Amino acid sequence: MNETINCLDLKKQHQQIKDEIFAAFEKVYANTAFSGGHFVEDFEKQFSAFTGTKYCIGVNNGTSALHLAMLALGIGAGDEVIVPANTFIATAWGVSHSGATPVFVDCDKDTWEIDTTKIEEKITPKTKAIIGVHLYGMPFDIDEVKRIADKHKLFLVEDAAQAQGSKYKGKVVGGIGEMACFSFYPGKNLGACGEAGGITTNNETYYKHLQSLRNHGSQVRYYHDEIGYNMRMGGLEAASLQIKLKYLDSWNNRRREIAKMYFDGIKNEKIKMQKQPSWADSNFHLFVITTEKKEDFVKHLQSNGINPAFHYPVPCHLQKAYANLDYKKGDLPNSEYLADHCVSLPMYAELANEQVQIVINKINKF
Repeated sequence: MNETINCLDLKKQHQQIKDEIFAAFEKVYANTAFSGGHFVEDFEKQFSAFTGTKYCIGVNNGTSALHLAMLALGIGAGDEVIVPANTFIATAWGVSHSGATPVFVDCDKDTWEIDTTKIEEKITPKTKAIIGVHLYGMPFDIDEVKRIADKHKLFLVEDAAQAQGSKYKGKVVGGIGEMACFSFYPGKNLGACGEAGGITTNNETYYKHLQSLRNHGSQVRYYHDEIGYNMRMGGLEAASLQIKLKYLDSWNNRRREIAKMYFDGIKNEKIKMQKQPSWADSNFHLFVITTEKKEDFVKHLQSNGINPAFHYPVPCHLQKAYANLDYKKGDLPNSEYLADHCVSLPMYAELANEQVQIVINKINKF
């Protein structure tokens, strides 16, 4: 029987770079630089250069990055922040953890990114910011969202948790809004050996404030200027990210090759794929399709040794955690449709062409 093809296989990536990673860990051990320190500082410099931004602040995970971004912008209780309903829940957590209220907006029915035509109707005098999500690695329409944000004097924050190396109109994402928030969760295109996240910005004031917030509200040890948090990045995580950053472009390009095989090869009218606007160059963190016959389709794949995943089966506005906001089914129909019909196909750089072709053949036989 053929090898099972999973949606993600982290082992194959780590087998290739194990010696480099372990050598980097030895250096961290030798320096006992486990929390913050120069390994984190070196990664911050490298990642800011990669994104073309002036500053990067390493933190313990992507959710903390979103939380601290809100605090650095002065967002808190009584404020509202526009958030797409079609995203991982952490986008909304960042708003809620700051004390503000997420206001959910539907996604476009074809690109599945935030629907720019629905944003302005959700803006109120309480609105302070818009968080745009580069969902599945595909950039949202940054220029149009920024136009709306500027018109209404709102902050723009990029949730780039899935978009390390994605490009918008030829420019790597992460430096267009006030700041951008990244996740380096192990399963991301650039994933740490552990939990980690980061924030990029071109604003020195935000940079210094974020450095303080992640470190107990302190810029001088044992002197605390505000209520802060323990959200530093670890040295081991930073060391692993430095190694992986060297490979990120080649890994992303391989994902783009696989995506092209899917786009060119899948010829089944029951399957709809994410529309790719001309200005978007996705890193294809995920390759998501929709089908009216989701349950049958998933059973078909699994019976043929293919294990898909689901991103995401419940839209944010219908999560139990936000029941107090009184959204109901039917409020954001495109996001709800996607949640009910989405399936994520196998996508990682180490997939062999033969495996991709097997997936395509099985889909075309559905």
